[in-house]
Amino acid sequence: MNLHNCHNFHDFRRLAKRRLPSPIFDYIDGAADDETTYRRNTKSFESCDLVPHVLRGVEAVDLSVTVMGQNLALPVYCSPTALQRLFHHQGERAVAAAAARYGTMFGVSSLGTVSVEELRKAHDTPQVYQFYFHKDRGLNRALLQRAKDARVEIMMLTVDSITGGNRERDLRTGFSIPFRLTLAGMLQFAIKPMWGINYATHERFSLPQLDEHVDMSGGALSIGRYFTEMLDPSMNWDDVAEMVRQWNGQFCLKGIMSAADAKRAVEIGCTGIVVSNHGGRQLDGSRASFDQLAEIVDAVDDRIDVLMDGGVQRATHVLKALSVGAKAVGVGRYYLYPLAAAGQAGVERALGLMRTELERDMKLMGCTAISQLSRDNLRSRCG
Repeated sequence: MNLHNCHNFHDFRRLAKRRLPSPIFDYIDGAADDETTYRRNTKSFESCDLVPHVLRGVEAVDLSVTVMGQNLALPVYCSPTALQRLFHHQGERAVAAAAARYGTMFGVSSLGTVSVEELRKAHDTPQVYQFYFHKDRGLNRALLQRAKDARVEIMMLTVDSITGGNRERDLRTGFSIPFRLTLAGMLQFAIKPMWGINYATHERFSLPQLDEHVDMSGGALSIGRYFTEMLDPSMNWDDVAEMVRQWNGQFCLKGIMSAADAKRAVEIGCTGIVVSNHGGRQLDGSRASFDQLAEIVDAVDDRIDVLMDGGVQRATHVLKALSVGAKAVGVGRYYLYPLAAAGQAGVERALGLMRTELERDMKLMGCTAISQLSRDNLRSRCG
């Protein structure tokens, strides 16, 4: 299999699995506990069906949306994800370039492997900074100011990760940064030597957003330890309200799953929320994002932009979320597998396929603009 033969999410996943050592593939692919929520995220889109209209004159389709003041050519954006240069040496550079080509926004994580400043200078497309709230309040202030100085458009505070999820695949392989692998994990790297050659022959792996604040030289800092030891589980609504005031711009909470929390986000001045369970990587057994979307959209009554992520593999999934009331839909694994498979070319192919699917499916729905999608387009399979 090669990139040209990748036509959907599952093709990219298979190619990534062939090219990555299994500890790294499992870090992308895995989720918490029994991975029930991870599977349910995608399965949930089967709970309702699309009802198309015909004879609507759909020779031209406009896929553009406006989200938190940002004009996007697609209603799909690349959610911020950590450690991207582990998956391919181009990392965030590839994702940012692909997002810019398709006119959509992308995110940079606090655990990103390319600096916000470099990406901001390289691309004008809207940029999101995914913020983790640390016990060190001085570090929080420094990271917030750094993103502001870099002219990042949207601050996205992750609120569902005050401690690490129980990702058992990583525990079995000893996945950590820097690597401190089990014997089984080391063997898996040995049988995928090309990844190791690429890793060794490109710039040193680093976390530029955190390098000045986190000493990673004295042994392994596992991802789990980062969440457990550095992040602040005492974070509360007053802390977030203060961040909103300090940022004084587009501010989004990622990881909202209850209507009550969505309403509170409105009250403290947030301009957006992401209905998300972190791709099933935190609390296993939690509700699927799509299943919770309608309740949250209704609760905020258009006073705040509602986005959604989790389990999106097809344009029809996107159209269902938009029909319920999401303003845009984030994808993570959907672009990480292509990134791992082929770098920038892979991400561009994935976004290109998504755009083609969206255009075709919008025509088949009888819609020429995203604003024409509504719950009238959906019928529940329940009852």
